[in-house]
Amino acid sequence: MSISKHAGLAGRQVINGPQAMVEAVLEIGIIPFFANAVRGYSIEEMTPAEHWFDSDDLGPWDWKIECVQSGQIAYGKFLYSGKASFASVEFYRELMNYRRSLPKYQAAGPQITVLDYVQEHGDITIKEVRSLLGVKKAAADNVIAKLQQQTRLVTGDFQRVYRGPDLHYSGWQTASFTTPEAMFSDSGETKGPGGFPFAGEPRALDSGHTPAESLEILCSRISSLFPNAGERDLMKILG
Repeated sequence: MSISKHAGLAGRQVINGPQAMVEAVLEIGIIPFFANAVRGYSIEEMTPAEHWFDSDDLGPWDWKIECVQSGQIAYGKFLYSGKASFASVEFYRELMNYRRSLPKYQAAGPQITVLDYVQEHGDITIKEVRSLLGVKKAAADNVIAKLQQQTRLVTGDFQRVYRGPDLHYSGWQTASFTTPEAMFSDSGETKGPGGFPFAGEPRALDSGHTPAESLEILCSRISSLFPNAGERDLMKILG
């Protein structure tokens, strides 16, 4: 599959299963889940309508689990003002290098409390955030979303939830969150949260670039595959 030839430039929809979704993310490098300021630049727009979430085919809503469990892809709310997104390790570390240099993406208050918990325990769920901070679900969701935008947390794993007398799975999932350092670093670990093996050798997260260079790498990557992306559009997605 050639994303540069098919999905991005020609607008063709090519994601029709979990493996195709993994391959698309790895080839593009970094991409939002949903349609955004750049036409064609989303998992949503690359997925045939019959595979988008309905009662019979859970599509990308479920396929994202394979992306996370592959150990090759970061998933979280880190692009386009905190919308769900995917990135290969290579391009996520560039985003992390850029984002963490910006004053508006520094952790503070309850966010630090959550990070301290994750450092001690390895990961955290929304239920655990609520208990730790003594807040309701909406507030817990907001803390986790901010930490994902700061590139300080990513989704570590998903668990499918089966309900009813027939234990039916309708797409409901629970997530745990961990640091990208724990998920992808060269610490010598060979498995990510949940015990899922990484593909290949563990990778370092030090990009070796300045924040400005990392931003340029990200912008160049997106605009090379999606030439309709203007500078303002790119900053809406990456800024």
